[in-house]
Amino acid sequence: MIVTLIVAGEVGFWVLLALALAVRYLLKWRTVSNALLLGLPLIDLVILALTVVDLRGGTTASWTHGLAASYVGFSVAFGHSLVTWADGHFQHRFAGGPRPPKAPKYGAARAAHEWRIFVRTAIAAVITVALIAGVTWLVGDAEQTRALNAWYQRMGLVTGINLVIAASYTVWPKKEKAPSGA
Repeated sequence: MIVTLIVAGEVGFWVLLALALAVRYLLKWRTVSNALLLGLPLIDLVILALTVVDLRGGTTASWTHGLAASYVGFSVAFGHSLVTWADGHFQHRFAGGPRPPKAPKYGAARAAHEWRIFVRTAIAAVITVALIAGVTWLVGDAEQTRALNAWYQRMGLVTGINLVIAASYTVWPKKEKAPSGA
């Protein structure tokens, strides 16, 4: 049930975002668009609330309950940048806006980009771990929520991988290829 809820939440996120952007740029209803965009965090709250209700109802926690917390953590940490990205592309495609800039590919600019991703990932991991701890406390049964403990290591691993990626772009910056025939 939880995986279905997460998938429905993800689909709902993108549908609501597309609707908000269509209303903003095609119908020119900025106020309605803003109201729809305010619904995006509500999706996260519903997923989190239903996860807690499921566990408080006696369900033994599984990896899917941790996935719900992780979904919310990553949605909060990356949500604004996803909305900004989608807004720029929608505006360019349907409202004559400028082409959104692409992520830098080389040098210090790429390293800085990777460090920003690392910071967002670390924030997502902290939120996920805090949510898991909060859910565990709310349920009040360590045995019932034991499976959630694995998510502490998973978030550490994901954050560590992002740290290595960001550091590698700093230590060994990707260089632009020299033009051929020179």
